[in-house]
Amino acid sequence: MEPKIERALAITPSSRARERTIDITTTGRARRIEVWFYRVDGRIYLSSSPARRGWYANILAHPEFVFHLKNGVRADLRAVGTPVPDRAQREAVFSAIIADLNQPWNPAGIRQPVEPLEEWMQGSPLISVDFPDGDTA
Repeated sequence: MEPKIERALAITPSSRARERTIDITTTGRARRIEVWFYRVDGRIYLSSSPARRGWYANILAHPEFVFHLKNGVRADLRAVGTPVPDRAQREAVFSAIIADLNQPWNPAGIRQPVEPLEEWMQGSPLISVDFPDGDTA
């Protein structure tokens, strides 16, 4: 993988909102939308605050999508999304995401505190992202 792509995917809790902002293009009901991605324990995830999301339904129906990097590097990465149904894994990932969003420095500039963990567990989509062409961090 190109070093610049690797750097763009290597976000940390101190990464600013623009550094974690990407576009995704889903298939099926094709559309390109802007979302945030998260990195937890070396894996890339897509999620959002609790709500029903069209992008999540599209990835469930058609797991292949395009992950468009647009901060510091422009790259269109072929990706495959897998829902995370395991409660223990969801809890670990959402705990990390919420801690990231609730940190005092709050690089994303969002209103705090972020919803309680149980609300995220019940109402937020969670997709694990793999890059079959080897574009992984």
